[in-house]
Amino acid sequence: MTINGGISFWYATDRTPAPTPGTPPRTPLTAHATADVVIVGGGYTGLWTAYYLKRADPGLRITILEQKFCGYGASGRNGGWLYNGIAGRDRYAARHGRPAAQRLQRAMNATVTEVIDTAAREGIDAGIHRGGVLEVARTPAQLARLKEFHAAELSFGEDDRELYDAAATRARIDIADAVGSSWSPHGARVHPLKLVRGLAAAVEALGVVIHESTPVTEIAPRRAVTPYGTVRAPYVLRCTEGFTAALKGQRRSWLPMNSSMIVTAPLPAATWERLGWSDSTLLGDMAHAYMYAQRTADDRIAIGGRGVPYRFGSRTDHDGRTQPATVDALRDLLFSFFPVLTGTEITHAWSGVLGVPRDWCASVTLDRASGLGWAGGYVGSGVATSNLAARTLRDLVLGEPTELTGLPWVNHRVRRWEPEPFRWLGVQALYAAYRTADRHETATHRPTTTPLAHLADRISGRH
Repeated sequence: MTINGGISFWYATDRTPAPTPGTPPRTPLTAHATADVVIVGGGYTGLWTAYYLKRADPGLRITILEQKFCGYGASGRNGGWLYNGIAGRDRYAARHGRPAAQRLQRAMNATVTEVIDTAAREGIDAGIHRGGVLEVARTPAQLARLKEFHAAELSFGEDDRELYDAAATRARIDIADAVGSSWSPHGARVHPLKLVRGLAAAVEALGVVIHESTPVTEIAPRRAVTPYGTVRAPYVLRCTEGFTAALKGQRRSWLPMNSSMIVTAPLPAATWERLGWSDSTLLGDMAHAYMYAQRTADDRIAIGGRGVPYRFGSRTDHDGRTQPATVDALRDLLFSFFPVLTGTEITHAWSGVLGVPRDWCASVTLDRASGLGWAGGYVGSGVATSNLAARTLRDLVLGEPTELTGLPWVNHRVRRWEPEPFRWLGVQALYAAYRTADRHETATHRPTTTPLAHLADRISGRH
């Protein structure tokens, strides 16, 4: 029987009491309060921002306001991909020049190591294993895109990336129909919930105040309003990612894109030997409606994809429950990659939302005049990007120019999403086009990308 929802598989299997052993859940705000910095959102971005600010200036009074509990959103539901992907790099290269985008990419490469080293320093056991990222092509058209992608990564300075043919790919992981792949060392598997819980405990140990079960209904200059009181501070930082649309005035800022996952029962050693998946390398593909997967620390395969990508009116899911059709589609995708797994039990399924700006560019912003700041729009690569964003927010708040404050995503502005029903119709049409393009490329084995996918890219604003 597949457990559907319940936040995520990570919650269902993590036995660590929250937030720390022997302590009760964090209390909600009960009255008006003041702080030097108030952070809205208790996920990776908010927690990392609090961590780095407090480490830089221990005297800062920092309060985090979290609607549910730390890690309720994407930080506790994601695929556990700690890697160097950055949303919007090509657009930043076009707007600010290639050297600026290369600096951003180098910062992302270093961020993978920063997260690993910080987790070790703080004693956070998040099942981290650095096996890199293998992105595979399974059709001629995907192979053409893979080679273009690989060349682009090299041009942005990732000279330690490796390109494999079909035989070398299947020697790494025995994927059915694999025709090539690109491997980067800048990636690591992580148990996302253990990372967020460990980080929350670390910031509390530094003296940061966290109020859970405290929904913020409005963010305004120098104040965050909740049903239980208002917290006033010189700086109010919005770190709400895929839940941003629920805030007053933010309905069309970032689209909450839905992503779903399933996970298998633990696989025996003999199966892993047949698959050849020995070093916990992260696995993705070059399909338009792409997938992402990891070998978990307890020897399961967790695999995800878009499913039903968007709910009308920017609504979010209910505690991670996803559609049965999405579970079936992800199961079929898993078995197509690994036919030997056909019939393997799927124990958990869940979903969550991620923030998508209209131009698909992640960004970090601070308006010193109003004290309002925000970071997000990670488009699915937030496990690492949130750390770089948090360090950048730290430097912006502290007010001294640094290498991070000079990166091209700082203070980036983007137009809002279209109103409904055009938003819903557009996203549904977009992903229908991508799935049609994938089916066409698989059926025809043509070596070029289907024009329909190019059209969808242009309409969506992704390229």
